[in-house]
Amino acid sequence: MVDIAILMGSESDMAIANRVTGTLENTEYTYDVQVISAHRNPDKLDEYVSHSDAKVFIAIAGLSAALPGVIASKSKKPVIGVPVSAKMMGLDALLSVAQMPPGVPVASVGVDNGANAAHLAIRILDLTQ
Repeated sequence: MVDIAILMGSESDMAIANRVTGTLENTEYTYDVQVISAHRNPDKLDEYVSHSDAKVFIAIAGLSAALPGVIASKSKKPVIGVPVSAKMMGLDALLSVAQMPPGVPVASVGVDNGANAAHLAIRILDLTQ
């Protein structure tokens, strides 16, 4: 059982994932890191999310930034989106993560700010302690 699932759509986002895990290393919380694209592997993503025992999801996403919203549409657990500065200094990804439809909430942190995603996940998990 893990506390936090960290997902990214591409290996190119690993530097941001490392900021998340670097922040989590000094805590009691466990995590799992996966590379699963919402576009290239939708069935694998569905399988992972539906069977995950994680309490919080962190989704790192650039370009279309679909990953956080897709995860939030498949789970009632909190989802934290980390927009990536792949294009337009990350503004496109930030807006995609922040503008979810009603009933599909995603919390968003700043562009490339994996550390803050970890801090937010910790605060959410601390509420259940």
